[in-house]
Amino acid sequence: MKNTFKTLLAIILCVLMLSSAFILAGAESSLTTQPLHFSKDGKFRILHVTDTHLHSDNVKNSVRLIALACDTEKPDLIALTGDIASQDTLEETEKYVDELMKVFESRKIPVAVTFGNHDSENGAYTREAVMALYNKYSCSVSIDDGDSLTGCGTYLVPLCSAGSDEVKFNIWVFDSGDYDDEGHYANTAEDQVEWYKEKSAEIEKQAGKKIYSLAFQHIIVPEIYDALEKTGSQGAFAYKRIYHENEFYRFSKDAKNYGMLHEMPCPGYYNHGQFDAMAERGDVLAVFTGHDHTNAFGVKYKGIDIVNSLSTRYNGDAFSTQYGYRVIDLDEKSPDKYETRVVRWYDFVNSKEVKALAGKDDSSLLSEIGFLGFFEKLFTDFCVFIVETFTGRTVRYPD
Repeated sequence: MKNTFKTLLAIILCVLMLSSAFILAGAESSLTTQPLHFSKDGKFRILHVTDTHLHSDNVKNSVRLIALACDTEKPDLIALTGDIASQDTLEETEKYVDELMKVFESRKIPVAVTFGNHDSENGAYTREAVMALYNKYSCSVSIDDGDSLTGCGTYLVPLCSAGSDEVKFNIWVFDSGDYDDEGHYANTAEDQVEWYKEKSAEIEKQAGKKIYSLAFQHIIVPEIYDALEKTGSQGAFAYKRIYHENEFYRFSKDAKNYGMLHEMPCPGYYNHGQFDAMAERGDVLAVFTGHDHTNAFGVKYKGIDIVNSLSTRYNGDAFSTQYGYRVIDLDEKSPDKYETRVVRWYDFVNSKEVKALAGKDDSSLLSEIGFLGFFEKLFTDFCVFIVETFTGRTVRYPD
């Protein structure tokens, strides 16, 4: 009887220890998705889709353009960074989320979602409710972080080598919030920054080296204005700093710049140290954002590229040269590097590959974008030429 009691006690203790281990493991990995893998050739492609602002007037054409982009680019992951579909009711939002997610689901493309300032701003529903809409689809790798962190949709997506469990690269996804208590744009909060610092250090300790990464969020980091050049007045391709009077900024000739600054960058008013933490940790190569619809640019600052991507939507006859998407290419043999390019709708619809993929129903859409975009492009090119010729200042760099 005594031996039986000891045996029973031992079994109970073992069960408790195993349960505790599983609970701890679950807590530790609760903000980390199941890993994705590089392809057999060691490549991995991300399609950055942002600011689609889907509604009844644009959803059909926006979704069709995104579907064609997927068929053309063949991405391994969709980074969906906010302001996707925000309507008066959750049911309306569900309708537009469904139309978009079916594009990715049917092509079996994983989707990492986080939110922008418009995704839940009307108070009719929560970010958690919207995340549940995305997570109805098997292609979503997104995480509702519950009460763990501020917001909803801050997590880590590991990229493993093809055919193994060795992590070669990481994708950080942050909910950069919507608005602060004073009505300014928000930014990544203190607890999210602390989570990143702790997780980054933990990863480095486990791997015995830094694992390089990219970060995706909606709102650009405040350090963008440290990376730009302050100028005396507003002018061509020089823009007022948000929340500041009589401060104007443009590309600095001393920085490494990409693309074109086409409107005022709009970070949050307060700074909770996210960018400085990344610079200190040294594992983030670039922070990719949306929010500022016609900005497609990058600026290197403190060793990190601050990069903005175009609004990925159809907008009638406007902005076909300033709306589109971004492609990011990774190679596991060179994890400390990445390549990126911007594709504007005007150039997209005029490519031979897209024309070959397009169906009969697409012809009028592609023709409309191509025709009107020709004049938009002509006007933009003329403005750039005039400014660069008469000021000697570069306002458009290669994407």
